[in-house]
Amino acid sequence: MKSLTTLALSLFSAASLAAPLDIEEQRLPSATESLGSSVTQRYQSQVATLLGHYQADRNELSVTRQMAEDGQALWRAAVEDVQAGQLDDRSLYWARLAARAAIKQHNPDFRMAEWQRTVLLNTLENASRGMSDIRFDDDAHFRILLTGFDPFLLDRDIAQSNPSGIVALALDGERWQVNGRKVQVETAMIPVRFEDFDNGMIEALLTPYLRDNRVDMVVTVSMGREQFDLERFPGRNRSATAPDNRNVLTGANKKQPLPPSLNGGPLNGPEFVEFSLPVSAMQTAPGAFDINDNRNISTLNGPVAARSLAQLNQDVSVEGSGGGYLSNEISYRSILLRDLLGSRVAVGHIHTPKITGHDAETSAAILTQVRAMLNQAAQAQ
Repeated sequence: MKSLTTLALSLFSAASLAAPLDIEEQRLPSATESLGSSVTQRYQSQVATLLGHYQADRNELSVTRQMAEDGQALWRAAVEDVQAGQLDDRSLYWARLAARAAIKQHNPDFRMAEWQRTVLLNTLENASRGMSDIRFDDDAHFRILLTGFDPFLLDRDIAQSNPSGIVALALDGERWQVNGRKVQVETAMIPVRFEDFDNGMIEALLTPYLRDNRVDMVVTVSMGREQFDLERFPGRNRSATAPDNRNVLTGANKKQPLPPSLNGGPLNGPEFVEFSLPVSAMQTAPGAFDINDNRNISTLNGPVAARSLAQLNQDVSVEGSGGGYLSNEISYRSILLRDLLGSRVAVGHIHTPKITGHDAETSAAILTQVRAMLNQAAQAQ
């Protein structure tokens, strides 16, 4: 079996590529060299199986179905690993990229158009991110849909992990009892890419659950500052100058904030929205970190410690309480969608404490406290 190291390196020595590799995929050789096989090749067998099925399939219908199954198998392998105590989200991230690169490098056993390859890549993305694995039990009384993020800023530190991703993998499918009522959590992993947000990934994922009130709570999670922050007032605009994982820059900054897009046009909505999680209850969750009800935002007129939403929408948003990057944006988009649909679902964002590189001990403390916050939220509701 060809190792993922050999596969990744071979992608760059091939005479021609079936499809060009993007910036994320181009980091594979560096990741393999820096992180070692225990991280980047942990799911080598799942990726090899996926590639074998892909090359052997004889029509686009069967290859797409198989890609969905193999992508979901990759997600389940990572979930089982983390839930068994291997608190590392990076192996899933790099395995997904190895699978994407292999699909681009190789062709199946039939003539395939590039649009069909794009469909396969999108199928792999959704399945390996848990988006096709969200299934709540019929007898679940309190349903929580939670999202985490991929590792990011990898050109700064290619070893970077994301505790929100660890939280998502660790809590997927978790069930427990609160006052005789069954609580269930289902999760998904979100890419750190502006394009996916602009193309409506968040709206596509959340619309069925918010429109039909199929869950009781949507909790988006990302890595943030020194302590936990419950982000009270997400802002509409982007203002961060940091690139995404494909090194895309939006051109926005704090002097010239820009609205995100949705399917080709600007995302329309108020300058700020307010989250609806049970803050007071969640702040009682025991753990190693403080849990802040963060109301600090900024507009073109300067910073504000906001008391209410009513005072905020007269000025142009620069940063929401969640900042000016995709953490703030996923929160804004999910709350805006909830409000537009008239949903009863409680929606909001948790910023976890930050970590440097991979820190299993701190990630475990973060996970324990997020679990406690969700338990307190379920009791309050």
